Parts: sequence; structure tokens; C-alpha cells
Amino acid sequence: MRKPHIQVPELVRMKPGALARLGLYLARPGLRKVLLLHSQGLLPAILGAAQDSLAAYEVELLAAAAVTEASVENAVERLGALPKGTQAIAGLGGGKALDVAKYVAALAGLPYYAVPTSVSNDGFCSTQASLTLQGRRKSLPTGLPYAVIVDLEVCAGAPVPLWHSGVGDLTAKLTAVTDWKLAFHARGTPVNDLAALLSDATVYQFLASPTRDAEGIRLLATALMLNGVAMEIAGSSRPASGSEHLISHALDAVAARPALHGLQTGTAAYLISRIQGRGQHERIAEALARTRFWESVRQTPFSLADWRAAVALAPSIKDDFYTILSERDCWPEMEARIAEDPHLRGCFTP
Repeated sequence: MRKPHIQVPELVRMKPGALARLGLYLARPGLRKVLLLHSQGLLPAILGAAQDSLAAYEVELLAAAAVTEASVENAVERLGALPKGTQAIAGLGGGKALDVAKYVAALAGLPYYAVPTSVSNDGFCSTQASLTLQGRRKSLPTGLPYAVIVDLEVCAGAPVPLWHSGVGDLTAKLTAVTDWKLAFHARGTPVNDLAALLSDATVYQFLASPTRDAEGIRLLATALMLNGVAMEIAGSSRPASGSEHLISHALDAVAARPALHGLQTGTAAYLISRIQGRGQHERIAEALARTRFWESVRQTPFSLADWRAAVALAPSIKDDFYTILSERDCWPEMEARIAEDPHLRGCFTP
């Protein structure tokens, strides 16, 4: 039996101007010495706003470093160079910086502040860090952040494809939960009903206002964050990751230039939902159509050959992880959908 205690973020701020109050959010619980890890190439205005906020609230910035490589080796090196007296670690920017900062904080046993500059996936509040180890991608346990700080104005200024990536990663929760239940019936994999319900509910919540304005970004960020909580409740990634994520991980391995994670998982979820046949297809289709998700996919179409190879590789990506891909070769059905579905027109090249 899993122990009943779960870790959840203690501080959550999702509002315009939140970045300018980062120093306050650190100072209130007495965290006055911080290491800041940020994305390489982060806009100077965003980095400057974070640094100014720390200074304004008398929080000492012990070091600030750009993250160029999301690897265990890099994280361990940063752990070894951790400034003396560090009381908290903040990650500012996108996936690489947040994953490295989160893993270093977990290794050091320090509070972690997640400060994403876009809502492109659920990684800013997940229980794992996606890092390479000797060149191979690993999902390593970290627990959830102590604090989640989402500046809605900053995220609204992120490129549109990043917004669509977040939408795609969110809709993938519906197929993930369906795969989880398939695994229960086929293999007896335990399903935590609360975690499954919470994961499904986040998609319905977002659909109340699936717009790229402050309210829509707040809803999307909240939904992605709550999926992190669902994973913590379940003790696994099952509420948020299923066959669609296996396909995305496989695409990362076989494609010369993989697309954004959420564009891959969202497209895979749309295709997989038709194969699963559990009534989720219309909900996913609605979310992707109302947000104009397919426009970002068409900007850089997928390779049909890459997808064929990825679908073949996907079932072997995770050991003992049963999904619809475990039951049969799904590629012929997916290929037929790609050829016939008007939503997918222009999304794939031969």
C-alpha cells in the first residue's frame, strides 16, 4: 500500500506580474539565499525582472547560470558547485532549465521554485525530471516543487507553438487515463481513481475557456499543474502519460529534428483516441480544433516515415508499461486516419 502522505506545492501564484514578486515569495518563508538556473538565451528583460525582484526583497542571488544541457551529468556537476549557504533553487525558463533545477534541488534536499516562462507541457510541476544519462533519456524521480510561479503576462508573450504544445500535452491526459484502465483490465495494474478523475477533470476545466489570453493561460497552467498532483497521488506517471507519450519519446529517438513535446503527444493522442474507442475522441478533437492546434503542426509537418518507425518502437520504450500499443500493431489504423482525416491535412509529409 502506498503511504497516504503526498507532497504538493505549498505556494502557487498564477497572475500577471508574478515574476516581479519572486523575491517576495522567497523572502516570506525566510529563504534569503538562492541559486537561479535559467534557460540559455532567455530574454534579458525576463532574467532582469527576476534578478531585480530578488534584490528588491533583499534575497541574495548566490549564483545565476544558464542551463545548456539537460543531463544527469550536468546536474551532478552543478550540485558539486552549489554555493555554500544555498537555501533554495529557482528554475526560470523552459523545460531544460526547469528539469535540471528540479533535479539539483531534489539531490540537495532544498526547496525548488518553478518559474516557467511558457505553458508548453506539464514538466514544470511533475514528479520527475526528464534528463539524459550517458546520452539516454531517463525520467528520474524528484517530487513536486515547493512553489509554482506563473506570470501570465510573460507566458502570454511566449511563441504560439509553445501554447499549442501545452494544449497538446493536456489533451493527452485523456488517452493516458484510458491506457491506464486498459492496463488494469489486461494486467491488473492498480488504478488510483482520484488521480484518474483529477487528470480527466483538468481537460474539462480548460475547455471552459480554451483561449490564449490571461484567463486561458491561467486555466491551462492550472490544469497542467494539477496533473503533476495527480501523478503524485498515483505514485506514477500513469495519470498523465500513456501510449501517446511512448510515441513522443520514440519520435525523440528516431526523428532527425523532433517537434515540441506537446505537438507530438497531442497529435498522437488524437490518433490513439480513435483506436482506443472509449469515447474520448470528440473531446480531444474539440480541444485541438478550438485552440487552432493544427496550425502549429502544419508549420513544420511531421515525417510519416518517422511516425511509422516511432509507433513500432514505442511499445518497448518503457518496461512493463501496458497500453493500447501492447495489444496490436496500431500503425495501419493510424496511417489510414492520417490519410483520411481532414484535421490532419498538411500535418504529415511522406
